[in-house]
Amino acid sequence: MNQAVLRQAEPNYPAVNPAAIFSAGMKPIPPRQVLVVDDDAGMRAALEISFLRHGWRVETAAGATEAMAKFRRGQHALIVTDIRMPDGDGFAVMREARVLAPRTAVILLTAFGSVPDAVTAMRDGACDYLVKPVSFDQLERAAQQILSRTPVAEPAAKESLGGADLAAPNLVGHSPAWLRALDRARQVAGIDADILIQAESGTGKELLARMVHRLSPRRERPFIAVNCAAFPEALLESELFGYAKGAFTGAASAKPGKFELAHGGTLLLDEVGELPLLLQPKLLRALQEREFDRLGDTRVMKVDIRVIATTNRSLEAMVKEGAFRADLYYRLNVIPLSLPALRERPEDVRELAEYFVGLYAAGAAPVMTPEFLARLLHHSWPGNVRELANLMRRAVALSGAEIGVEVFEPGELNSSPCAPSPETQIQTEGMRPGVSLECMEKRLLEVTLDATGGNRSRAAEMLGVSLRTVRNKIRGYGLPSRRSYVHD
Repeated sequence: MNQAVLRQAEPNYPAVNPAAIFSAGMKPIPPRQVLVVDDDAGMRAALEISFLRHGWRVETAAGATEAMAKFRRGQHALIVTDIRMPDGDGFAVMREARVLAPRTAVILLTAFGSVPDAVTAMRDGACDYLVKPVSFDQLERAAQQILSRTPVAEPAAKESLGGADLAAPNLVGHSPAWLRALDRARQVAGIDADILIQAESGTGKELLARMVHRLSPRRERPFIAVNCAAFPEALLESELFGYAKGAFTGAASAKPGKFELAHGGTLLLDEVGELPLLLQPKLLRALQEREFDRLGDTRVMKVDIRVIATTNRSLEAMVKEGAFRADLYYRLNVIPLSLPALRERPEDVRELAEYFVGLYAAGAAPVMTPEFLARLLHHSWPGNVRELANLMRRAVALSGAEIGVEVFEPGELNSSPCAPSPETQIQTEGMRPGVSLECMEKRLLEVTLDATGGNRSRAAEMLGVSLRTVRNKIRGYGLPSRRSYVHD
């Protein structure tokens, strides 16, 4: 930990327009991007001005929530964040940065320096830990030292999911089920054991696998993916294990397989449930021994890899049906992970929709109308995030400054007179073991208010509670201010 004695900062920070500091002809060095996070407006302004004077491109945030939202949208070489803030702490900001862009440097500032905090900061990946009051000279030196040994931050990884470019959408959302899934993945990322991810199509299984790889000790080594459903049986073996020269007609030269290419890194076996039975014994041997032979070759090749397998089918059920080998299933299922379907995290639908609007909008992001949002919130999303992403891409393309229900095809995501009641809707949108009572209560309140057009009195009557209870619940759950809840 940096034990330097830091001199007292100015007690009164000037009310200066940061852009005005360049009007005196000051020539900045090439800009670097920094995100300054502090709930103290004076400290935030002082740091912003100082960074601007030294040629940095600066964004600021007044708390952890705003910081994480801005970080997801931008690219930053450095984050300078206070630790203690009303809506969260700097450790949460740092953990978010480590997942979205592991090479982004983080400096933590605190007015309450302690050894436990310092140990936590450095263990969780902080590049430095400084105690307030801090001089900017000291902060600038720390930043320069860090960036001189750290590559420039990478933008949030953009992966392909069914044709939609998703900048780590598996990280967007704050529902309890979603956060539990991500926390579990983070916990096991550093354990060098094989992982099996079982979840529905379109939930982001491959993106979760890539996140695990980026957080693992193998992050600087290759991440190689192969879709087991994309190749016929005759070609899949050579795709996985490669072939020797002359192994078959047309094999003019040797070709390495995915196992070889992933040496030292991570191999993703996507949709492993589609693996042909005849090929499963060879895969089992490769997983158990970390060795295999190319087609047409007698030499045994050894590899050092971590395997992550994904499937949208129940492998346990396939084992019972005789469609999947039990020993291969147990070998893959060392660490099981799962992702909730989008209907199980309805609280995240609006946040994901807003994320995709920002991603696909060429200029200023259009605004979604309440009617459009109501359609989204009442849909069960059988295609999960992939379905939502494709819908929002189309909606942005067909809209101007506002996205309304006219972007839907006739009957699409439409609430008919036979639409399910709030009680029925909530059963189809998340009522299953593991979902918290708080989450279910909040969702039931949301769909009831939607069903009554925002009429709180009617909602209270339908729910069998008092109007005061409905008011308190709306306030307590922090339901979006966009709603015009009325009281008749």
